[in-house]
This record gives sequence, C-alpha cells and structure tokens, in this order.
Amino acid sequence: MNVHVVPMATPALDQVRHNWTRAEAQAIYDLPFNDLLFRAATVQRTHFDPNRVQLARLLSIKTGGCAEDCGYCSQSAHHASGLKASKLMEVQRVIDEAKKAKAQGATRYCMGAAWRSPKSRDMDSVVAMVEGVKALGMETCMTLGMLSDTDVAQLKDAGLDYYNHNIDTSERYYSEIIKTRTFADRLDTLSRVREAGIKVCSGGIVGLGETDEDRIDMLVTLANLDEHPESVPINMLIPIPGTPLENRKKVDPIAFVRVIALARIMMPTSFVRLSAGRTEMSEEMQAMCFFAGANSIFCGDTLLTADNPGEDKDQALFRKLGIEPMALENDPDVEASAENATEHAGCGCTGHTSCQTATSAR
Repeated sequence: MNVHVVPMATPALDQVRHNWTRAEAQAIYDLPFNDLLFRAATVQRTHFDPNRVQLARLLSIKTGGCAEDCGYCSQSAHHASGLKASKLMEVQRVIDEAKKAKAQGATRYCMGAAWRSPKSRDMDSVVAMVEGVKALGMETCMTLGMLSDTDVAQLKDAGLDYYNHNIDTSERYYSEIIKTRTFADRLDTLSRVREAGIKVCSGGIVGLGETDEDRIDMLVTLANLDEHPESVPINMLIPIPGTPLENRKKVDPIAFVRVIALARIMMPTSFVRLSAGRTEMSEEMQAMCFFAGANSIFCGDTLLTADNPGEDKDQALFRKLGIEPMALENDPDVEASAENATEHAGCGCTGHTSCQTATSAR
C-alpha cells in the first residue's frame, strides 16, 4: 500500500520574507488542497492561537457620492446603485457607536468615508473621532481614500493606529476595475502611511473577474512590501445591482480558501481578515477559512453599506468551532468582555479604500 506522507512546512514558509517570486507563490497555491491547508495551519499555529479571532467593527462615517469609479462599489457617484450621499457623521455619534461595539467584544474600531481623499475642512472632525475612540481603549483604523502628507501627519498626531487602503487586485487587472486612480496611487498612499509610523491594513477582493494568477500577484505585491501589512483583509465580491460588476459569477469556495491559505503562508505574522462576503459563505466555508489562517473578522449587521452576518449567527458559529474573541492587550475592560465571548462572538471590523467593504470590507 502506498502511503502519502504530508510534507512538513519548511523553515522558509515560517519566516517573514519580502522577496517572494510569482513562481514560488504559484507553486504553493497549486499544492494539493490538504497539503496547502496543513502548511497554512502550521504557520498559523507558529504565530497565533488558532482558536482566537480578532473582532473588529466597521462604521461608515460618510456614505455615498464618492468620486472614484471602482467597479464593485455601491458608493461611487459613477454608478446607478441608488445609494444617496450623506454628510460626515457627527463626532459624538461615532464615539457612541464605538462604545456599543466595545461592549459587544470588538477590540478594533474602523471608520470609513466614501471620499477620493479627505478635504481639509473635514480633518478636524476625523481627528476628533480618532482621539475619542482611542480614549475608549480601542484600536483605531481609518479608511479615507488617498492621503496627502498633511493628512497623514494629522492622523499620526491624533494617534491613529491603522490606515486601511486596499490594493484590490493585481497591477495587471487593476485598470479593468478602476480608472480614476492608478495602482501606483494606492501604493503611494501606503508608503506615506508607513513612513509616518502608522500601521497598514491592505488587502484585496476576490471575484472581480480576475484570474488565479491575478490573485496570486496581488498577494505577492503585499508580501513584498518593505513591511507586511499588519492586517490583510480578503474580501469576496458582493455583486451590487447598479454597479458594473453586478453580474459577476460567484467565487468558487475552494479557490477562495486557497487565497486565504496563501496569504497566511506569505505573511505569517499579519492578521488575515475574513471580510466582506461572509453572508454568502456557509458555516463550513468560514470554518475552512479559519483553519487556513484567517484570524480576524468584521462583526455587526452591516459593513459600510453591505449586509454582514448578525451577532447571533457569528455567536453560534464560534460556539460550534470553539473559537473565542481575541482580547486587546493591556485593556482590562476588553479582557473582561472577552470572558463573555460566547454572548458576543459575532463582532468584527476593518476597512477598505472608501467603499468595497461594503462589497469588500477592508
């Protein structure tokens, strides 16, 4: 009888690298599925507790009317999605919502505005939101589009922990989805944020019509940055009526799990966030994503403008899997909240680049 011995993860798969080649990444992606999951799970256990998942909450602080033409996004002014533009939310309302999220177990609070880039007149309010949420003992994240040096300096001074700006897809396929800004523009904003000492949240969207090679190239781009993004959201497209991508085919679940596993292996110390699209995922698919290395989710009923599993569903899934929310270090309030994790196991957050968290959360 022939016995197939599953290869152990090599040291290279456990190490933090920034020199991945497409050929190396492709070879890992193409492994037999069981071997791929074994390697990803091994890397996961080297750096994280496999039964703890970070919970984040995402709030749209300014919805609709965005000048960008991102083909997946309901908030673009270029599309006939029927979404009306709103004004920037009041600071106190944002802080009140953050208090609710913390009480439900969220440790990171992400705030997203549907802007190409913020206007100077809005930055005082944005700064006040960051300061107010940080005062609650939560990690803060913003997604406001492209940033100038002045914008970055203000966010840094306010104490912002993370900035979300997804690259969305590969450089090759990018112009098929977005024409109002370039792939290089995205990388430039990430560079500004990193140079200022703010942590980076950046990932992409699966299901835009891209190839497997585009998905791999997207992850190679992120993994070969000088520093890996601390958070890597992987979104599954939610085809929204009125957008150019409303008729895109549903993503194959096994292919999506392969992307999660490859992200975990290539960026071993990053939080890999299972983001938009969870409403279309079965419990089995989500469980497989957690096994493959996802260790962060958004919680709450909505992600910007898209639906998200409610707390009851996430609570039930966490109980079945024996997963508990990850507590924020050195915060006794959050530690206490985590002790009641079974009551609030469905909370999460994160961001995108001012829209596809609605269809691609962060």
